[in-house]
Amino acid sequence: MVLPLAMGWRHLLFENWPVDPDVMDAHLPASLDADRYDGQAWLSVVPFTNVAVRPKGAPRALGIRLPEINVRTYVTRDGVPSVYFFSLDAQGLASVVGARLVHHLPYYYARISLDAVDGEIRFRSRRRHPGARPAHYAATYAPDGDAFDAPADPLAEFLVERYRFYTEAPDGSLRYTDVRHDPWTLYPAEATVATDTLVRADGFARPDADPVYYYSPGLDVVASRSRREEA
Repeated sequence: MVLPLAMGWRHLLFENWPVDPDVMDAHLPASLDADRYDGQAWLSVVPFTNVAVRPKGAPRALGIRLPEINVRTYVTRDGVPSVYFFSLDAQGLASVVGARLVHHLPYYYARISLDAVDGEIRFRSRRRHPGARPAHYAATYAPDGDAFDAPADPLAEFLVERYRFYTEAPDGSLRYTDVRHDPWTLYPAEATVATDTLVRADGFARPDADPVYYYSPGLDVVASRSRREEA
C-alpha cells in the first residue's frame, strides 16, 4: 500500500478559461461529467512549486522540492466536485517516474524554473519527456489586489475548492485521490504569458477569451493513496 503524501503547494497561478461543455466532455472519460459554472466548463493551467514532498509522518526536512505545471478541468462523479488532470509536467525525473507508476498520474518530465524576483514569480517549463509531444510554458505573474477567501467568491470557490482528483490509468481504469487542506486564500492576479503550448499538446486550442487569473501564496496538503474507482 502506498503511503499518503504530505507537501506544500506554493506560488500558484490559476489561469482559467470557460470552454464549451461539449468540447470538454469529448476529452473526458465516459464516467466523468464536465462540471459547469454559468453553463460553461472550465479549462485551467496551474504553475507552482511543491515543497517538502514526503510520506505523511516523515520529517519535513526530508521532503523534496518539485516545481510543476498542470493542465486540468473540473468534473463531477456521483455529485462530488473534483479535478481531472490532462497532464502534469514536473522537474524531478525520479518523482515523475514514481508518480506514473504508483499514482497513475499523467506526469511528464520537464525542465522547470520558478523564481521570485521583485515581488513577481517567473516560471519557465519545457517538456523533455521521451516520446511526448513538445510543450513549453513561460509566464510572469504576481498578486494584484487584496486577499480574499475563495469560498466567499462563487467562481473562485468553483475553481479551487475541490478535494478529489481523477486520472485515467494506462489500463483504462479510473483512479482517484483525495486531498485535505485548509480553504484557499487567493488574490486577483496579473500575468504575462509569453509562451503556452501545453494546452495544444493536450488537444485543446488555447482559448481566445481573456483568462481569469488568481494567485495564491500556497498552503499545506495531505494527499491519500491512489484508489481505483469501482464501476
